[in-house]
Amino acid sequence: MAKFLLTGGAGFLGINLARYLLALDHEVVSLDIADFNYPERERIREVTGDIRDRAIVDCAMEGCDVVVHAAAALPLYSPEEIYGTDVQGTRHVIESAREHGVRRFIHISSTAVYGIPNHHPIREDDTRIGVGPYGEAKIEAEDICFTGRDEGMIVSVIRPKTFVGPERLGVFALLYDWAKDGRGFPMLGDGSNRYQLLDVEDLCQSIALCATLADDAVNDTFNIGAKEFGAMRDDYQAVLDYAGYGKRVTGLPAEPAIWLLRLLESLGLSPLYKWVYETAAKDSFVSIEKAESQLGFQPKFSNKDALIRNYQWYLDNLAQFERQTGVSHRTPWGQGVLKLAKLLF
Repeated sequence: MAKFLLTGGAGFLGINLARYLLALDHEVVSLDIADFNYPERERIREVTGDIRDRAIVDCAMEGCDVVVHAAAALPLYSPEEIYGTDVQGTRHVIESAREHGVRRFIHISSTAVYGIPNHHPIREDDTRIGVGPYGEAKIEAEDICFTGRDEGMIVSVIRPKTFVGPERLGVFALLYDWAKDGRGFPMLGDGSNRYQLLDVEDLCQSIALCATLADDAVNDTFNIGAKEFGAMRDDYQAVLDYAGYGKRVTGLPAEPAIWLLRLLESLGLSPLYKWVYETAAKDSFVSIEKAESQLGFQPKFSNKDALIRNYQWYLDNLAQFERQTGVSHRTPWGQGVLKLAKLLF
């Protein structure tokens, strides 16, 4: 049994990972700026605070064996908040971990570090090109972790594809809201592109492997994603089929739609940001061969499985968040002018 510190412990990944680790009889400490408002609250140690505050980080770090650093400011935050949390916060957490003798540090990065690549599948040694403040900050945060590794720490850097599952809302709430209301769903391009996703339970599996396997196996960087995925159109259609209204995914001409979304974003009328709409009509998938061979990673869920599982959770818990909006993965994003577009489908 080990004691895990989860930064971002009250977030979407945080609660799913806390449940996963508690089921394995590990101890869990959550450090998050938000309250840990879940039924498992009595089973963990909760530290409420900001990773930009080094004293709070040190308080949470006491006695921990493994750190899973998942706290981040997402792309809808300001550039200043993104840099302060994703870069300076990462520096605070890894420096504190080193000073407290933590034996494993697992950094949750993002495939956003690859930017908008010109080939697939993407492998761990491909060039990193960050798009926007978030992508750039994620690269800088990785570099801080690589420095820690060079200085003798055991540091796993995980680059997950976009992951879904229980507690996930964010941009996916658009699809789920339209599906539950018997609407079709628009897609940039014809939807023939392959866009790999990831179920959060499979991500938790990869983290647990990095926490428990031999040092030489985990002291590395890993892409994590679904093994089974198809055309984006077919994967999203699975949600509409599950909803049962006979609605279809509708393709839109990509270039005009992207120009419109750029304009709407600049005017603050759309929740979609550049990395979402610039990649939505393109292939986006990574090789997970390294994680499979080096970690024994075996994903359980296909894209369709993960989306349907998340959609059913959305339906089961709709009353909790129906009137909420926010900028995190755990709240539905305000649809802005896209709510009017819903009437057309």
